[in-house]
Amino acid sequence: MEEGKKTRLYERHIEFGGSIINFNGYLLPVRYTSIIEEHLAVRNAVGVFDVSHMGEFIIEGGESPAFIDWLITNRASDIPIGKVVYSPMCLETGGIVDDLLCYRIDDNKYMLVVNAANTEKDRKWIREHLKWNINFTDITDDITLIAVQGPKSRDVLRKLTNIDLENLKYYWFTTGKVAGEDILVSRTGYTGELGYELYIRSENDALKIYDAVMDAGSEYNIKPVGLGARDTLRLEKKMCLYGNDIDETTTPLEAGIGWTVKLDKDFIGREVLLKQKKEGVKRILVGFKMLGRGIPRHGYDIYIAGKKAGYVTSGTHSPSLNEPIGLGYVPIENSGIGSEIEISIRDKRVNAEIVETPFI
Repeated sequence: MEEGKKTRLYERHIEFGGSIINFNGYLLPVRYTSIIEEHLAVRNAVGVFDVSHMGEFIIEGGESPAFIDWLITNRASDIPIGKVVYSPMCLETGGIVDDLLCYRIDDNKYMLVVNAANTEKDRKWIREHLKWNINFTDITDDITLIAVQGPKSRDVLRKLTNIDLENLKYYWFTTGKVAGEDILVSRTGYTGELGYELYIRSENDALKIYDAVMDAGSEYNIKPVGLGARDTLRLEKKMCLYGNDIDETTTPLEAGIGWTVKLDKDFIGREVLLKQKKEGVKRILVGFKMLGRGIPRHGYDIYIAGKKAGYVTSGTHSPSLNEPIGLGYVPIENSGIGSEIEISIRDKRVNAEIVETPFI
């Protein structure tokens, strides 16, 4: 058995036959049955993920709104309590330290939800850049995070809570009882489907809530879902994965998430991104479908007109489309929809075509 941290739901992963891997220090299931079956369960009905490996930080203090605005590229100082924003956090060079979710808990209190692979790096980065009247607390180990995703997710949770789920809008959150436990419930998701996230503190019974969700979803053939399907689901919706599609060498403008960059405020990396915005990006992240046989994988070279022109950042066989798809960086002048490219797969160049995204 791999070594690593066990989440509070670990015994259920074993009970349900999860294929366990060490993912960024946590023992998590990559799948239970098959990635395709779990993927389609989320697209067509409902699935449940253990994403307790994500990092959670609390930023609070009288000047926390100003500090958050300086720390991330998006604006969070004027959002209402209960709102969530998605944002990169950048280096001075404009490269992305991480992409995260920012929850406004109170006037002067925010929660940042960061990628598991970057929790330690992000903690160090934020602490090194603390200024003004700010308190920083890492609550990662105190949180169990369950994501209930799919078109039937609301029907499942409706059985367990009096929270007004119908009126909980996309990228908003609230607090209330679920299965009798007081928790935070948000609606963001990483699948492109209707879905909710359940943030459970250690004083609450995470296993009780998980079991109640699974029981409530039995009539919809609810499935536990592993990390494998989480990746294929997000890729079909062109949601960036840190370490693949974005990293410290890529900027938000190149990655196609320029809408998160508010250049009318000051933030770390602003000057570089302002210059890049004025001059125009030289490369951009695009989606493509394979025309020939082969699965594109992270790191494969992209050729255009016989010359190496970029690289694949993510690729898979799409369970929804039943065909290979991928993301990759190409020169801006070669990024038009319908443009033909070639992917180098095992020393053979295979034809592909740039397409509109999201893929579905």
